Amino acid sequence: MPAARQGHDRLATRSAPSRAAEFVFLLIDNFSHLAFSCAIEPLRIANRVSGRSLFRWSLASADGVSAVCSNRSVTLVDRGLVPLRHVDRLLVISGDDVQSRATPGILTYLRRERAAGTPIGAICSGAYLLASAGFLSGQAAAIHWEYHDLLAELFPEVRLVRGVFVADQKFITAAGGTAAADMMLHLIAAEHGTDLATAVADQMVYNAVREATAEQRVSLQARHGTRNEYLMRAVELVQENLEDPLSPGQIADTLGICIRQVERLFQRHLGTSPKRFIMEARLTRARNLLVQTDLSITEVAVACGFRTPSTFSRVYRAHFMVSPAAQRTTLR
Repeated sequence: MPAARQGHDRLATRSAPSRAAEFVFLLIDNFSHLAFSCAIEPLRIANRVSGRSLFRWSLASADGVSAVCSNRSVTLVDRGLVPLRHVDRLLVISGDDVQSRATPGILTYLRRERAAGTPIGAICSGAYLLASAGFLSGQAAAIHWEYHDLLAELFPEVRLVRGVFVADQKFITAAGGTAAADMMLHLIAAEHGTDLATAVADQMVYNAVREATAEQRVSLQARHGTRNEYLMRAVELVQENLEDPLSPGQIADTLGICIRQVERLFQRHLGTSPKRFIMEARLTRARNLLVQTDLSITEVAVACGFRTPSTFSRVYRAHFMVSPAAQRTTLR
């Protein structure tokens, strides 16, 4: 018997569940098509590989007709914001411009389903909608790295993680993209065993399945080819202190090395000075907040460690060749 067939039969002999698990995907306009595909395809493949209907799913949107994703494809849906019955999980999938999608209708729907006991999760920028609905206070949550600054600034009570997904909390969350596949494979393994999850990953030609704690972004080591522990810790210190920036001297003191060594590390591995690296990290955060939030320019300046709005505007313009106000208008 061919090996592939043997594997299929072995999976098919597992005890069948009493009924298929029912998923509903709530698609928010401008949702990530990549995240959606990575979330729904593992369920389809699990049914095919196991030879049984382990999972069922349906799609919902605000208007009950369709949803438009960020690449402008249109997806027809099965339902609108109507009460759900006998659903095992409702997963919210959103993408760009998520703050404008937190409409009263969407938030009321989510709160109603929570009150009815429906397990709810979110993918990509969807954690913003769960936080807006008041679900994530004190809870660990994952969101696409591009929205970390937005969520951290507006919802400081949420325990943001840098990992690709969080599945051990009441509200599960995934960072989007292929992180959705990681989370779905985790759920499949939890319900039906690692053999089935591995078989699904093989069908997806996905041989780098990540644990929840895996970093979302390419590591410093992979990006710059360095394993230097001092440099990696220095970069962490920069990212952790953007609102009250550390000087290169303070970073050196914290690491227990001299400032010249810090300067050599940044120049050798990153091609820049510590001072410039710190400033660019602050300005990148500022740009995220300008585009993703309605914070005033003064509030953005303070959140990124600038003493006055005038200093912030001058430095921002010099770096990005556009004023903060113009940047907000242009990118939005």
